[in-house]
Amino acid sequence: MSDLPRRTVARSARLAALPLGIAGRAALGIGKRVGGRSAEAVAAEMQARTAEQIFRTLGELKGGAMKFGQAMSIFEAGLPEEMAAPYRATLTKLQNAAPPMPSSTVHKVMAEELGAKWRSSFADFDDRPTAAASIGQVHKAVWHDGRTVAVKVQYPGAGEALISDLEQVTRAGRLGASWIPGLDINPILAELRSRMAEELDYTLEAASQRAFAEAFDGDEVFAVPQVLAGGEKVIVSEWLEGVALSTVIASGTQEERDTAARHYAELLLAGPHLAGLLHADPHPGNFLLMPDGRFGVLDFGAVKHLPDGMPAEVPVLLNAALRGDGEGVVTGLREAGFIKDEIQIEPDSLLEYLEPFLAPAREETFQFSRQWLRDLVAHINDPRRPTWSVGLKLNLPPEYLLIHRVWLGGIGVLCQVGGSVPVLDVLEDWLPGFERP
Repeated sequence: MSDLPRRTVARSARLAALPLGIAGRAALGIGKRVGGRSAEAVAAEMQARTAEQIFRTLGELKGGAMKFGQAMSIFEAGLPEEMAAPYRATLTKLQNAAPPMPSSTVHKVMAEELGAKWRSSFADFDDRPTAAASIGQVHKAVWHDGRTVAVKVQYPGAGEALISDLEQVTRAGRLGASWIPGLDINPILAELRSRMAEELDYTLEAASQRAFAEAFDGDEVFAVPQVLAGGEKVIVSEWLEGVALSTVIASGTQEERDTAARHYAELLLAGPHLAGLLHADPHPGNFLLMPDGRFGVLDFGAVKHLPDGMPAEVPVLLNAALRGDGEGVVTGLREAGFIKDEIQIEPDSLLEYLEPFLAPAREETFQFSRQWLRDLVAHINDPRRPTWSVGLKLNLPPEYLLIHRVWLGGIGVLCQVGGSVPVLDVLEDWLPGFERP
């Protein structure tokens, strides 16, 4: 594959084929059952085929479609086991891999970004990608001074593909949010478009990576690779060796899970506190447990600039919620734009709705698990619960879009990892203004 499908019509058709394919397989399954095969055997075959089609379609489309697939792979931890199991391995592939582009295309992009004699900068360059993601793939190489490096190359057509998918997301978002009275969707969609467009410019990503690297230079816990060269569609940076967080999720020991989970949680707050930046791409392909014990951090295409650290209202709201001050939470959320002026919410109902989210901060050490996340998802999505409508009354201020993405995605990843985290210690260490209950 030399390019991405870019046209909106073509990409929409590929995405539309997913439910059609699933429906076709369901019909085929009925036929096989009539023919004598057991329902269990037919169901297993249909689920395997469906999972493979999801991976192949989202992986080949890349762009925003693949980002959606990566998000699915994070949140499978919140699905019932009987639903998630057939798709887990397939969706997890999207965290680290996608069908690669040909070496001839890679060479063309390298020449355009680093010059016709780009190979002279490298002692060696592996044409086979080591990882492929939504808008680019990574090659392992040796820099001219002997250092092993990672070379991130953007797919040709990534911009057109991403904009095409964003158009689809925008239309779907407006339709889906039309029945949620508390949500003002248009500013959120505008913010989403702006932040996603930034990911296409690798010079911005390189600047963010340099800022992270400077902030964590010499750190005993976190490792950020130095940027060595690049352009709008290529970044050359130091290679980090280690065990991918996705591998820890699949087969890590409990000690590895606990270590990774704690460092992952710490990073979400340490970034804003030390670098004024929030790493906003939470999927496990971006993190490593390194041989020297440090937590390696990769991919800085999606960041939220927080020059003053986390917003001042975050610890204030968290403190109020933990001490049961419902009136204070409602007032604070309204002032921050989470509750529109015309929307009324009972403080006690809001606290009841939020309580499962506060559970990690109710214990000295909290065990994140798939079951806890399933219970959390059931709590907020069960219309039979009196507090279900509270979620429909809450807004998402645009400036909190990436923060919200990271918090929700981070919870999903922590539950996949299955580690124990001293959440209160992490909050005390890295969230100024937080008061231990």
